Order: sequence, then C-alpha cells, then structure tokens
Amino acid sequence: MVECQLSIHNFEEIRRYITKTLSKIELLRPESSHLTLRLLTRNGQPCGVYFCLHGPRNVRLTAIWETDANTILFYGSRGERVQKTRLLEAPTLEVQAITSWSSAA
Repeated sequence: MVECQLSIHNFEEIRRYITKTLSKIELLRPESSHLTLRLLTRNGQPCGVYFCLHGPRNVRLTAIWETDANTILFYGSRGERVQKTRLLEAPTLEVQAITSWSSAA
C-alpha cells in the first residue's frame, strides 16, 4: 500500500486529487468517469466524505476523506485499500460546498 503526505487548501483540490488518484489505479481517463460523493456523519455530525469514481465496465473505485484523522483512504475495484494520504494541511469540512457540488453533478 502506498502512503504519502500532501497539503491541500480547499475542497475542490481534494476532489481533483481524489479523481486523479483513483483514475490512475485502474488507468481510467478522469474525463470519462463520473464522480459521486456522499457526506459521512457520526452521531449526526459530519466526519468525512465518501467518493466513488464510476468508470467503464461498471468499475467503481472509492476514497474516504476522514476529517477527524486528516487522511484520505483509497480503495481499488476489489475493495482493497491501495493508498493512504495524510493531509498536512486540510480544509475544514464545508457541508454546504459538498451538498451543492453533489447536487450539481
């Protein structure tokens, strides 16, 4: 499993980084895939975001941004964890930005 560290400043950078990284796992074109996301909550409070990249042939790759641990966990099409990225500087979880992005997609 690959482990790395990264500094990200806003939600759009996280979304682009996740799309690019998931695409590399299965050699997909980011522009040919559709990204969906879902806000994760614990005890009614936001705690992260679930990302799913839908590729051709029903390929699905996922990532979870854990805001409490300040990490992004990447999973391959068979559900195995393939990468962990520790965020050195991460933006705060803005629920409004996430819900507006997911409704626009």
